[in-house]
Amino acid sequence: MSSALMNARVAVIGGGWSGAAAAWHLHHARPGQGARWTWFETAPQLGGRARRLKPDSPLDNGQHIMIGAYRESLALIRSLRQAVLGEDEVRHPLFQRLPLTLLDPQGDGLVLPPGHPLLAFGRAMWSHPTWQLRDKLSLARWSVAQALRGFDCPPELSVDELCAGLTRTIRKELVEPLCVAALNTPSSQACAVTFLQVLKDGLFGGSGASDLLIPRVSLGAVLPEPLQHWCGQVQADLRLSTRVQSLSPPRQGQPWLVNGEPFDAVILACSAVEAARLCQDFAPDWARTAAQFRYEPIATAYFHAPVRKAWPAPMLALQETPECPAQFAFLLREHPLPPPWQAKGHQWFSLVASGASGWVHRGQDVLGKACIQQVQQQMRHLVATPQLQLAHLIVEKRATFRCTPMLDRPPSRIARGLWAAGDYVEGRYPATLEGAVRSGRAAASALIAELS
Repeated sequence: MSSALMNARVAVIGGGWSGAAAAWHLHHARPGQGARWTWFETAPQLGGRARRLKPDSPLDNGQHIMIGAYRESLALIRSLRQAVLGEDEVRHPLFQRLPLTLLDPQGDGLVLPPGHPLLAFGRAMWSHPTWQLRDKLSLARWSVAQALRGFDCPPELSVDELCAGLTRTIRKELVEPLCVAALNTPSSQACAVTFLQVLKDGLFGGSGASDLLIPRVSLGAVLPEPLQHWCGQVQADLRLSTRVQSLSPPRQGQPWLVNGEPFDAVILACSAVEAARLCQDFAPDWARTAAQFRYEPIATAYFHAPVRKAWPAPMLALQETPECPAQFAFLLREHPLPPPWQAKGHQWFSLVASGASGWVHRGQDVLGKACIQQVQQQMRHLVATPQLQLAHLIVEKRATFRCTPMLDRPPSRIARGLWAAGDYVEGRYPATLEGAVRSGRAAASALIAELS
């Protein structure tokens, strides 16, 4: 390891999952030198959007799930918790791991059996109880064609254009739910290249790649809270509730200045909007690209009520209509409720509305009432709707960037000694936790190589 790297001071700006990956990788690339990097975060806690709703809440600031193909995220979680808590992820699972299912509240739909994802998908497709033979044949032909093309397509295609040859049933019941879940963008506007990459990783990523991972606890307990404890263990310079107001580039051999404080290198792991603000004076082209994203909101409605009968699966695909905003419902069986509600047999569950810009414009009162109506219409046989309680309605207005065809995403390298990390930088993933983690690790690796 070079003396330049050993003596360098690095600033990580942003305490979300990309910043976490960058900080972890910087520390482990420089054993015993953890105090040489400084971590800035505007909020009073780490985690970014994937954190607890409140410090003592069992719920997250919006519902999140992961899939088995999120290997770097899962590796980071496992390594961190073993370092901090000495836990073995296998013996103390943080996620409920299930084969991919797209069941409706009546229990009809797609269920992938155990085994290799590609073979499991084929078996699930041919055994689907409500699809007609023409639906199955159209999906089989389309899937083979995509595999033969290496899951690649012209960059200007939308998902709707990519799937034009599929039957209306397959588009409505499979493509549209998968697209909005993975890209948070309507299929008419979503990038086909990115959609195919997600399918490729799920179907060809090996055993378990397509599995659903539903958190048993708040994601705050999965990564941000152990991470903050780890920062104390390694005596890291963690500065919460500290917004970076200014970033000045090196001049005449001087270092980078973060809020006037000198650093040899900087990783911008904040949002694209914040990164663009900090860079606009000295990297205007990069800042312009980072600032041009359009965003899609995600709304999460947390309910509790007595459960009338067992759910067909912990995640259910709901029917989105002009009157019903949500595409999915999640049963949060292991999330504790206050004792008075536990005594009445209540359990937490959530409804998630992705790509919800139209509903957000209509206001939270309208959105909340629509979610209640959707539960009453589509889930009344599963939960006791007379006792239904809407506890929280969380709207993340800039949840993800709109993943459209030929989207210009900025590179990770901004200047010498300055790298960006976040789910928005150049890469093959949409705006996901895995995209954020991968970008954080990549930015840290590139910065280490530059300093070495």
